Amino acid sequence: IENCDLDIVSNPEIDVVEIGKGKDFVFTAKVATKPPVKLAEYKGVEIEKVEVEVTDEDVDKAIEKTRKENARKVDITDRAAKLDDEVNINFEGFVDGVAFDGGKGEDYKLVLGSHSFIDTFEDQIVGKNIGEEFDVNVTFPENYQEASLAGKPAVFKCKLNAITEEVLPELDDDFASDVSEFETVAEYKEDVKKTLTVKKKDAAEKERESKVLEKLIETCEIDIPEPMIKYNQEKMLQDFEQKLAYQGLKLEQYLDITKQTREDMLNQVKPEAIKRIKSSLIIEAIANAENIEVTDEEVNAEIEKTASMYQLDVDKFKELAGDKELDAIKMDVKMNKAMKLIAAESKEV
Repeated sequence: IENCDLDIVSNPEIDVVEIGKGKDFVFTAKVATKPPVKLAEYKGVEIEKVEVEVTDEDVDKAIEKTRKENARKVDITDRAAKLDDEVNINFEGFVDGVAFDGGKGEDYKLVLGSHSFIDTFEDQIVGKNIGEEFDVNVTFPENYQEASLAGKPAVFKCKLNAITEEVLPELDDDFASDVSEFETVAEYKEDVKKTLTVKKKDAAEKERESKVLEKLIETCEIDIPEPMIKYNQEKMLQDFEQKLAYQGLKLEQYLDITKQTREDMLNQVKPEAIKRIKSSLIIEAIANAENIEVTDEEVNAEIEKTASMYQLDVDKFKELAGDKELDAIKMDVKMNKAMKLIAAESKEV
């Protein structure tokens, strides 16, 4: 397979023809090859206009986020709890007068209005004072993960221990100099706007690329072999399984929790697998049609970027990656250039 001149895009289906002691091992291997792409017109693709303007509201939201990140917590003793306060509570839940597992907590911190608890639990703490003991009446949702509690009314015996409030810093020159290199609010706001503009332009470019690609997926003709789709479905599921492993979960556990089978998940990812295959084949076909070349400098820049992401020096990364991975990086650079070309030549309407 390695020596044949084929673009293989699936795992082989092996059929043993002959096997036996003292005999040659004879088999056939059936594989899917990369399908041809009949490109539609890819220059001047019409897409919806993508907004890149940064508004005063965008700037205000970004600054408000920074103010919240620099807020200080103040203990409240002279008023009742209100929305957005962080409260400290003791609680114990009962269903039909009987305490249930997992329904008890002490010195539990809860932000009112965060919807961390079920139903109207948090709303019923609003208006309560420190030291007050009270009942909170709720109903567990029908789809609650603990089946024995699903749909049932419950009473939580609660006590409010403490209230704290976030106090945001004033938006003044002192704040501007504390969180930035600028001395005045006006300069700080201008810098925030510049930063947001760069981010929005980058996001807009990616959105344009996505919109152009969606149009080309609709108009280009590709007959994707089923084994190629299955191969990509399996790869997507393997990637998902790896992400679960980082969270300490096995795929079998996830399937059990979500009441799904492996086949269910493969069917779920099939549309996305087809979309990814078409996207890749179309961009590669355009890159070839445009005779797009990549320079060593472009490839090395991408290698440096990838190595940095893994916190490795370039030589060590190349050693670990191997030729196959380095060729894939070169192909990525080529395809990114093709994508930027057709996005730049698209027409916003």
